[in-house]
Amino acid sequence: MIKPSPLLDKKVLVPRGKKQAKSFSQLVETFGGIPIEIPLIAFRPIQPNDELAAIFNNIKSYSWIIFTSNTTVDTFFSFLSKDEISHLPKIAVIGERTQKVVKEKGVEVSFLPSGYVAETFAKEFVSFIKEGDKIFIPKGNLARDVIAEELRRFGTIVDEAIVYETYLPEESRLKLADLLKRNELDILMFTSPSTVDHFMAVVEENHLRDQIKECMVACIGPVTKEKLKSYGLLVHASPKVYTVEAMIKSMAEYIN
Repeated sequence: MIKPSPLLDKKVLVPRGKKQAKSFSQLVETFGGIPIEIPLIAFRPIQPNDELAAIFNNIKSYSWIIFTSNTTVDTFFSFLSKDEISHLPKIAVIGERTQKVVKEKGVEVSFLPSGYVAETFAKEFVSFIKEGDKIFIPKGNLARDVIAEELRRFGTIVDEAIVYETYLPEESRLKLADLLKRNELDILMFTSPSTVDHFMAVVEENHLRDQIKECMVACIGPVTKEKLKSYGLLVHASPKVYTVEAMIKSMAEYIN
């Protein structure tokens, strides 16, 4: 007898836009699921301002630049000329995917932590810096301050600047509400705390708590898991490896 695919016939929320959702959706299909793409998070660069101009004009004064996401990398580099890119300080990143995106810009990465969360990064990075070093962290408007706070305690000078804004697309808000009302989602997958906040905003606005009670929930990372728990949601799958593939495999194991 052929063993059925673990996600067979289950409709799985893919919380990413078309550009980022392709590989995610393909993995869901590989495990026999039906991907339902609803971007729960979108990004837009902020308008240039005096703060950013001052930082970019003095970028050579920094010892390190820290990137915590692909979006931060793409947005940051969109502000620079080719000549400016060739004269950047050392680069530190969180995550292999972020490292890959930096390398695609033609820039080497000098530090990658063993774990892809801010707390692990800060703990391991301090051995690469010294008191008085200047560090720049470009970030989104919803980013946490864990890394900056830890590095300042170590005696470094840390400048942070918002380079992009996070928002929930209106079409996603409407599509999600409609699907939940019709109980059209079986498995909910979340890739960041922001995706959880945006999802729950739609749930609360439309009084849909009852509609998500039977849904299975998976997520990437302990911070996202804690965010889900703060809303009273049970997390059925949360892998130790913080990747989409590991999350989907973890959910498949839970179902089996």
